[in-house]
Amino acid sequence: MCPLRSLIPAFVALTITVAAYGQEKWPHGRLQVTPDGHYLQYEDGSPFFWLGDTAWELFHRLTKEEIQHYLDNRKAKGFNVIQAVILAEMDGLHRLNQYGDVPLINQHPEKPNESYFQLVDDVIASAYERKLFIGLLPTWGDKVTRMWGVGPEIFTTENAYRYGNWLGNRYKDRENIIWILGGDRPAIHDSVDTRPIWQAMAKGILEATDGKALLSYHISGGAHSTSQQIHDEPWLHINMMQSGHGSGHDVPVWEWITRDRALTPTKPTLDSEPNYEDHPVNPWPNWDPKNGYFDDYDVRKQTYRSVFAGACGVTYGHHSIWQFWSEREEKINHANRYWTEALDRPGAFQVGYLRQLIESRPFVDRLPDQTIVVDGQGEKGQHIRAFKDGKGSYLMVYIPLGGTIAVNTLVLKADTLRGWWFNPATAETIDLGTLSRGGELQLTTPTQGLNNDWVLVIDDVAAGYPIPVFSTFFSPNSPKASTLAPPVHSIAVRN
Repeated sequence: MCPLRSLIPAFVALTITVAAYGQEKWPHGRLQVTPDGHYLQYEDGSPFFWLGDTAWELFHRLTKEEIQHYLDNRKAKGFNVIQAVILAEMDGLHRLNQYGDVPLINQHPEKPNESYFQLVDDVIASAYERKLFIGLLPTWGDKVTRMWGVGPEIFTTENAYRYGNWLGNRYKDRENIIWILGGDRPAIHDSVDTRPIWQAMAKGILEATDGKALLSYHISGGAHSTSQQIHDEPWLHINMMQSGHGSGHDVPVWEWITRDRALTPTKPTLDSEPNYEDHPVNPWPNWDPKNGYFDDYDVRKQTYRSVFAGACGVTYGHHSIWQFWSEREEKINHANRYWTEALDRPGAFQVGYLRQLIESRPFVDRLPDQTIVVDGQGEKGQHIRAFKDGKGSYLMVYIPLGGTIAVNTLVLKADTLRGWWFNPATAETIDLGTLSRGGELQLTTPTQGLNNDWVLVIDDVAAGYPIPVFSTFFSPNSPKASTLAPPVHSIAVRN
């Protein structure tokens, strides 16, 4: 199939619109930042917890049928944001997608290939039907500043504005898009300042959407956050960081979240790329698996501690899924299974439990509070994070290494307390019954040591919060089920 079969002359389609979605209305309206600046909510005030998945090569490497299968799987596990790139990283300007198309004619940002963008339209529509957001990257960063990768660098401030404006016009009525600029690159590196290009692209999107677009920026890995280079940019609504895969275990992402939350103007922040499950534990650029692979325990430690430190959500990733490795593709950086086999890895289920746990209580007034942990605090893999809600009606403590801790119950405004344990790996709960509010309370986790992480939850009995029954899904190969189990709908997961 010829990639040039459907040509759009230099942006004559600025006002093109995509076929209307189904009759069912998108719930709650568009996303926006909460009034206090720390979290996200819908237009009608309903709270939103970001649970993302990295599907960078989704448009580039999958067929429509494979995309539907992927989206169904992610929806079932509780994901609500799918991060995907239009101009993809892996030679995305030259390599054809599964329908023989490239995204741009002659690599020109002002000459989009209509056939390619029809697939993007279909994916956004399919996500809409499933009440999923697309975290949409207009381009990977190597098309702005190569640094590494294939490139080529094709953007200027002028064509970046027009490309952003064209995209904004095409998708201005799509309520399920979160715009993500950047694409794994810093905005400033060495003597190169790419901020004018990203500013121009953001301006194009915002003007086309009448200012309704919600924008963020995917930064490169390491001790970096967008807050360090572009926090004051008025177009940036959400800060992002990438604790990543190149610095070993237990990167102190909780410190970066704490730093971002303290900045003014106040903006939500989240880790948009923690360590991928089944990614080699070895520094870039070698990625040699001699030190093993990150597992679900590593994923839990990083995702829980960033959220408990005050992030507005978190993004999960699997090393085979972001690249959609299959028999059609050459593996990248020692991927160890095809993407279809990776869909049901333990970490993908477990981050869904995290979302359910957070949504089981009022969560847009969460306040990180390390004074809750009186004794038992550790460093790195043993570092504990805690928070309470603004009304003092509950607290949660994530304990990555099972053992004995002491907590301060006086942070809660309650006469009678009830405690329970939550197992992040299995979604098991254990009722502790009524607890003393006399001050310091010493407790020992049900199991101890490595790979035995627990969450302690203490509620004000008067608030009437139940101990949730969590929706759990198991793959056919799971030791806990011989068939794919249906969800248990005892706790609602907000769309």
